[in-house]
Amino acid sequence: MLKLFRYLKPFRLLVVGVLVFVFLQTLSDLYLPTLMADIVDKGVSQGDRAYIWKIGGYMLLVAAAGGICSVLASYYSSKSAMGFGRDVRTKVFRHVENFSLQEFDKIGTASLITRTTNDITQVQQVLIMILRMMITAPMMCIGGIIMAISKDAKLSLVFVVVIPVLAGAIFLVVRKGIPLFKAMQVKIDKLNLVLREGLTGIRVIRSFDRISYENKKFDAANADLTDTAVRVNKIMAVLMPLMMLIMNISTIVIIAIGGIRIDNGNMEIGSLMAFIQYGMQIMFSLLMMSMMLIMIPRAQASAVRINEVLEMIPTLSDKDVTKKNNGKEGYVEFKGVTFSYPGAEQPALSDISFQAGPGEITAIIGGTGAGKSTLVSLIPRFYDVDAGQIIIDGMDIRDMSQEDLRHKIGFVPQKAVLFTGTVAENIRYGHEDATDEDVAHAAAIAQASEFIGKMEQGYDSMIAQGGNNVSGGQKQRLSIARALVRRPEVYVFDDSFSALDFKTDAKLRAALKSEVGNATVMLVAQRVSTVMDADRIIVLDEGRIAGIGNHRELMQTCEVYKEIVSSQLSEEEIA
Repeated sequence: MLKLFRYLKPFRLLVVGVLVFVFLQTLSDLYLPTLMADIVDKGVSQGDRAYIWKIGGYMLLVAAAGGICSVLASYYSSKSAMGFGRDVRTKVFRHVENFSLQEFDKIGTASLITRTTNDITQVQQVLIMILRMMITAPMMCIGGIIMAISKDAKLSLVFVVVIPVLAGAIFLVVRKGIPLFKAMQVKIDKLNLVLREGLTGIRVIRSFDRISYENKKFDAANADLTDTAVRVNKIMAVLMPLMMLIMNISTIVIIAIGGIRIDNGNMEIGSLMAFIQYGMQIMFSLLMMSMMLIMIPRAQASAVRINEVLEMIPTLSDKDVTKKNNGKEGYVEFKGVTFSYPGAEQPALSDISFQAGPGEITAIIGGTGAGKSTLVSLIPRFYDVDAGQIIIDGMDIRDMSQEDLRHKIGFVPQKAVLFTGTVAENIRYGHEDATDEDVAHAAAIAQASEFIGKMEQGYDSMIAQGGNNVSGGQKQRLSIARALVRRPEVYVFDDSFSALDFKTDAKLRAALKSEVGNATVMLVAQRVSTVMDADRIIVLDEGRIAGIGNHRELMQTCEVYKEIVSSQLSEEEIA
C-alpha cells in the first residue's frame, strides 16, 4: 500500500495541514481533563466560583479550538484522499488503455473494473482513516499515558496490565480476519463477472430460457460473498464488546484503587476524575488502532491488486526507433509470420507470407478457426507476432509508434461495437474533425443513410449502450462508416458484411470500390460471393496458407477453396 501513497505527493501540503491540525486537536483533548481536575480540586472543593468561571471559560476556548482543528483536519484529509483516489483511478485507466489484448485476457475485464472502482475506494477510505486515526491514536495513547502518570504514577500501573491484554485481544481477532478480507475482494471479482455476463448477455439468456440458471449462478456467487462477509464481521464483532468489557473493568479497578488513595490522602477527587478520562482516552486510542487494523488488511489486499495492474508491463511497447519509409502508402507485407495465443498448444498462424498493395482488394477466406480474424488483428498490432515480420510502408510495425500505425488503418471489427451517443458522434469517432458532409458521405457509402434518415432525429438520434437500439446489420454499417470517414491508407474489414443481406452486401462492395480506390483493402469474409471479385484471395486452412490467387486461379489450384465454393454455390453459379 505504501507504493500507492507516492500518488499523495501533489497533496503533501494538505497532508502536512492534517498533521498540524490533528496534533493541535489532540493537545486540546489531552488538556481538557487537567482543566476539569483544577475546577474540581481548586474551585468546587474550595467554593471559589470565580476560579470555576475562569477555568470553565478556558475549557470552552480549548474545546472550541479543538473542534475547529477537528473540522479542518477532516476537510483536508478528505480533500487529499479524494484527490489521491481520483489520480490513482486516472493512472490505472490510462495504463490499462496501453494494454494489449493479452493483458486483458490475463486479468479479465470484470476484475479490471473492480480494481478501478471498489479496490481504489477501499484504499481511499483507509487513507482518510490513516490521516486521522493513525496519527491521532498514537498521539492520544502516548499523551494520555504521560498525563495519567503526571496525575498519579502508582495508579498508572493499572495500564501495565490493561494495555497488553487489550493489544493481545486485538491481535488475535485481527489475525483471523485478515485472510477473509483478502478472500472478499476475489469474491467481489467473481460476483462482478457473473453480473456483467448476465447483463451483457441478457438476449441470449432469454432466448434460451436460462434466466433461472443465471439466477442460481448469481445467487451462488452472491451467497459466497455474503457468507465470507458474515464470517469476517462475526469475528470483528467480538472485538467491540471485548474491548468495552476490558475498558469498563479497567474503569472499576481505577475507581476502586483511586478511592483508597483518596481516603489515604494520596490523591484528590479531581485528579481521579482526570485520570479516569485519560484512561478512557488511552483505551479509545487503542480502539481506534484496532479499527485501523480491521480496515488496513482489506485495503492492503486491494492495494496489491491495484499495484498488480500498475506494475504490469504491456507486451506491446513503442521502440525508440526512427526510420524513414520508402514512400509507399498502404503497402502491407507479411513475411513468415507465426503467432500463438498465450498458453495455446499450437500456433494460430504459421509461416504466413503475402503482399497487399494500394488499390488492391485482398480477401481472406477459410473455415471456422482457420485464423482469419487472428491474421487481420495482427495488422493494427493488437498482438505481437512470435516470428516473422509485418511491414507497412516499408517499416516493421514494431518499429512504428502504435499511434502512427493505427492512424494508417481503418479497422472494422468482427463484432460491431457502438458507443453511447448520437449516430453522428459514432461515425465521427473515426475522425473527430470530420465535417457533417464527411459523416453523411461515409454513411451513404456504407449504405447507412437510408435507415438513419428514417430515425426520428436523423444523425442526432441517440445510440443506446452497446448499440442495442439498432439491428446487427445497422451496427455493421455504422461501424463501416466510422472507418470510411477516417480515410486511412489501409482498410481492414473483419467479416464486417456477415449481418448484411446479399443485396446490401453487393451495393456496399460496389460503393467501396470507388471510395477506397487508392487504399489497401484487407477483407475477411465467410461468403464466397463477397470475395469472388477480389484482386487477391488468401485461403487459410488450420493457420496456414492453402492457396493465394484470384477466384479463377484458386478454382484450378486450391482444393480447400473449391470445397468452400461448392458448399456455398450451385453448379450453375460456379460455372
